[in-house]
Amino acid sequence: MLPWKRVLRPLAALLLTAAVATVPAATAAAADTAPSWASPRSSEAESGGGWNDFSCKPSAAHPRPVVLVHGTLGNSVDNWLSLAPYLKDRGYCVYSLDYGQLTGVPLFYGLGPIDKSAEQLSAFVDKVLAATGAAKADLVGHSQGGMMPRYYLKFLGGAGKVNALVGLAPDNHGATLSGLTNLLPYFPGASDLIKATTPGLGDQIPGSDFLTRLNAGGDTVPGVHYTVIATKYDEVATPWQSQYLSGSDVHNVLLQDLCPLDLSEHVAIGLIDRIAFHEVANALDPPHATATTCASVFS
Repeated sequence: MLPWKRVLRPLAALLLTAAVATVPAATAAAADTAPSWASPRSSEAESGGGWNDFSCKPSAAHPRPVVLVHGTLGNSVDNWLSLAPYLKDRGYCVYSLDYGQLTGVPLFYGLGPIDKSAEQLSAFVDKVLAATGAAKADLVGHSQGGMMPRYYLKFLGGAGKVNALVGLAPDNHGATLSGLTNLLPYFPGASDLIKATTPGLGDQIPGSDFLTRLNAGGDTVPGVHYTVIATKYDEVATPWQSQYLSGSDVHNVLLQDLCPLDLSEHVAIGLIDRIAFHEVANALDPPHATATTCASVFS
């Protein structure tokens, strides 16, 4: 091999790693800070937005607390500045957590090994159930946050504690980043570099050991109601059909089937899209579901 190729090979791997990290960063709208749910910032969200209130008691109308699970490089506050108040205003006890922090990386979450992140979710759900007295919780996740809970349900006993999992643009079968990860084999060492430095990103590469184990034997577990809300304009979990789950208790929804005018992509569907939020509310309370249309933006 020519000497210049020896130089460019590791450089290309580093550049590709940066690209892989950059796109998910946009998908989670990572903020200038990413505190834990118990940090002063989170306390501010409690008083201003009304969620993460551990004195909240679920009502007869909404007997299960809702736990919101952020995406890669997101956090428990900024990912939910719109959806958390939306659900709180509708009478739900709403909670959110931070997970997947890497040592020495204080600003961004969702980068640690996903199986370990699922353990953090398990502990948080236990805390919420103990505080509320509810028998089960409902989970709503964006991007990685819609996929990671499936590990909790399948391998950590979560199926007995969760009624429903609602995923907003979940990368259930990996995040191809509009085909960018397909280039990894052309850059020797790139995949290993990603897995070593940001395991949470490596776990989301299609074909990873984590995803192979997660999806082996079927996408779902009995007793849990699954909803996937996707957008055809997704640029991260692509093709968007890969977000869908197979199973007997699965409701796969394409946002544009509900409102053809909705242009939300991977970021907006989780952060600001009230049409998607209306469908989330339907998934949390099927007996009182109403048709989701373009007019749902005003609901």
